Amino acid sequence: MKYDFTPKGVCSRGIHVELDGDVIRSVKFDGGCSGNTQGVAALAVGMTVDEYVKRCKGIKCGFKSTSCPDQLALALEEALAEQKKA
Repeated sequence: MKYDFTPKGVCSRGIHVELDGDVIRSVKFDGGCSGNTQGVAALAVGMTVDEYVKRCKGIKCGFKSTSCPDQLALALEEALAEQKKA
């Protein structure tokens, strides 16, 4: 299942994820700090949504109350919820 998410409070403008059940198959960020978002995306692939959320939800970026890893956790939670509805 593919899911598009619009992050809030971070530099990236979009997050696109693909799930296979509860396993993350791909992640792509639009914008943001290129090296960081590519690294986060590469590390997330192959993890379950629950494992990623457990590790990255709540991470902050400097003075911001969120971060790209935190926004990805929110996107994954939403994607998994949508998948379960279908």
